[in-house]
Amino acid sequence: MDARQDDPANPFGMDEDCTNCADLCESRTQVVHGYGDVGADFVAIGGEPSAGADRTGVPFTGEDDLVLRIFEAVGLVEDLGSCAPDADPSHRTDASLDAAAFEAPELDDLYLTYVTRCRHPDRPATDDEVRSCEGYRSSELRMINPEIIVPVGQRAIEALAFQYTTKSAAELDVADLHATTLRGRGFELVPMKAPADQTEADTEAFVSHFADLLGTDYRQTKGRQGSLESGRGPDSD
Repeated sequence: MDARQDDPANPFGMDEDCTNCADLCESRTQVVHGYGDVGADFVAIGGEPSAGADRTGVPFTGEDDLVLRIFEAVGLVEDLGSCAPDADPSHRTDASLDAAAFEAPELDDLYLTYVTRCRHPDRPATDDEVRSCEGYRSSELRMINPEIIVPVGQRAIEALAFQYTTKSAAELDVADLHATTLRGRGFELVPMKAPADQTEADTEAFVSHFADLLGTDYRQTKGRQGSLESGRGPDSD
């Protein structure tokens, strides 16, 4: 964690009582803002909180903790906390997370956040709700200024398309782009399928690709406004 911060939870002090979306105010347990290192090179952005994240306030906890386990495999999660795998992974459900006893993960050079910050148990976020949260997301990315963004799931890559890539949302399919590197506007993006959509082979492919990326001099690409392209590393043509 960056030495300038005291707490990885909502380190930018964003509004924890946001009332921008009346329907979500009624359905959520809490607003789930970002979590992690404010000086991180890597930011993972999911679509919206799972039931587990809604309960704990930490992104990608509960049934979505595959994302944390992937980053543990490449060295960006030092301690999974309560998300640590038990003997039977099927036992780790959103409902099994007790917020009072929850132990948050310890991250290294990683920040976790969402496109929308509140959960509705019966439906995905609307376009208006996504737009209502855009200021939170843009502010986080501006203040962190990461090297690599990992959009997790289709909603995340669509939300990032206009501002951070040279393609429209309709041209970006996370299933096709999973475990590839895209050169965007000032950042590189490494899309990941949503945890529920990943096969074991998908997970292995992402871990392998990301580990290879960590072996490159990825910091050379910050600020470069190249064309969007798949392939690995800053030298792709």
